Amino acid sequence: MSMRCLIVDDEPLAHDVILKYISDVSFLANIGQCYRATEALEFLSKNTVDLIFLDIRMPKLNGLDFLRTLQQRPLIIITSAYEEHALESFDLDVCDYLLKPFRFERFLKAVNRALAEHTLKSSAGIATASTLSNPVPNPVTEPGQIYIKSDKKFVLLRLDEICYLESLGNYVKVWEEQRFLLTPRTLSSFESQLPAENFVRIHKSYILNKKFVHYIEGNTIYLKNATQLPLGKNYKHLLKQLLQG
Repeated sequence: MSMRCLIVDDEPLAHDVILKYISDVSFLANIGQCYRATEALEFLSKNTVDLIFLDIRMPKLNGLDFLRTLQQRPLIIITSAYEEHALESFDLDVCDYLLKPFRFERFLKAVNRALAEHTLKSSAGIATASTLSNPVPNPVTEPGQIYIKSDKKFVLLRLDEICYLESLGNYVKVWEEQRFLLTPRTLSSFESQLPAENFVRIHKSYILNKKFVHYIEGNTIYLKNATQLPLGKNYKHLLKQLLQG
């Protein structure tokens, strides 16, 4: 599956770097370059784009304000020289945040994540309102276990093997260390079901199992498997209480 990419950045050198990286990734196809967010608005009105590499600090209209104007958003990977915008970016559900200058391996990790989300959205479609409002009851489980409905099956998982949960529109990705399951549920429905002594909401899009936390630095939580998750400013006190408990 190929992803159609657009670069939106006011720095020509940034375009050169991203174009070179794109050329080395088989599933990426660059279809446009814009040096102003206002140009990107016009481009999107005439073209279908799957992924945007988006700078933040640009003349007239910055990247985040541009993002807020989009009613139907492609996947977004922020490419910025300023780390202070990371929290606000993740609140806007961006796919990843690359801090300039970034190396190819970090770029590859970001686009692989974007590809996974693009594939899920393409194959799963949108859950119907009846599915969300009247979910099929889960089978009975033993303590410390949960059934996840995924791909028309119920899959039994151990709670202590669930690393984190990630909201994806009308779906939730339930992550173990090496795989995830996609289920047609809301994150809030999991929040009321999972044991509060082990799981905590860290962001509007994430619930985390505290046993997988390696360390916290600023607004980023680093897990033991090297995954990085954003820590929402409204959830910091909850995580602190959980880790101290």
